[in-house]
Amino acid sequence: MPNLRAAVLGCGFWSQFQLAAWRQLGGVDLVAAYNRTRSKAQAVADRFGIPAVYDDAEAMLRETKPDFVDIITDVDTHERFVKLAADHRLAVICQKPMAPDLAAARRMVEACRQAAVPFLIHENWRWQHPIRQFKRLMDSSDLGPPFRARITFSCSFPVFDNQPFLRKLERFILTDIGSHILDTARFLFGDARSLYCRTQRINPTIAGEDVATVVLGTEGGATVTCEMSYASRLEHERFPETYVLAECARGSIELGPDYWIRVTDASGTLSRRFPPPRYAWADPAYDVVHASILDCNRNLLAALTGGAAAETDARDNLKTVELVFASYDSAQSGQAIALA
Repeated sequence: MPNLRAAVLGCGFWSQFQLAAWRQLGGVDLVAAYNRTRSKAQAVADRFGIPAVYDDAEAMLRETKPDFVDIITDVDTHERFVKLAADHRLAVICQKPMAPDLAAARRMVEACRQAAVPFLIHENWRWQHPIRQFKRLMDSSDLGPPFRARITFSCSFPVFDNQPFLRKLERFILTDIGSHILDTARFLFGDARSLYCRTQRINPTIAGEDVATVVLGTEGGATVTCEMSYASRLEHERFPETYVLAECARGSIELGPDYWIRVTDASGTLSRRFPPPRYAWADPAYDVVHASILDCNRNLLAALTGGAAAETDARDNLKTVELVFASYDSAQSGQAIALA
């Protein structure tokens, strides 16, 4: 099968890892790059050998006729570019979060449905190697169904120092890391039927919330607590690692610091470390995140070429978007929310 032709929309910081993963994966020819600042697109094109550069997205799609677009822009631009690709009858891969609000996300899904084009979300968190291994061991061990679980992403990482624009966001941690953590909860424990959320702003210099706690009641009967914080100074911080604990009918399983997974049943505890793979293009401090891009891309490419279905197509990811904004509604009202 010939390689698919991809056009890239957005050449900012994150694009360098996304494009490096495509190049390592193979099966994709990067044919054009767009950025509103043309010099940024040219720099990325020079680095990755992309032959065409544009500062006009519509002209790029019209002239280069790619098989799909990879949207790696700010969330506020996602709807415009998704609809543009749909107008050109092109398959779409879009970064998370899908949209800045639920109504926009629904409009994007509908536009691609009407155009009959694939719409996939690059939600890579669930593709982290230790999280995949946690899921495999939880499902294959004789632990029984989980009845209670906790997913934790809490640290004191100075995210606002590195990305000062985040200080001004009125909605921060739930749309940022919450999109990842709530999607991971769905991947590990199934869809939610109820939700309760509390948010807090600990850092007095920011506009939005930097702490959120979401309690999900899943369709399988488990209670899943999702803890997110950039205001917590803890003994076992390992940014950007995610920790997971599941209590099951006949034991428990825990993903802890430094990628250790411990499975406990009546016979005792077995421990094994599952570090992420390392790639030359990835930042060693972010291996667990950057390595997951490659596995996510592999799944999305398989969907575009008629292989396995994408785990995170837009209709599925819409359920995660609904959880994010239901969390804000719950935090504002102080009430639990029943989900359809």
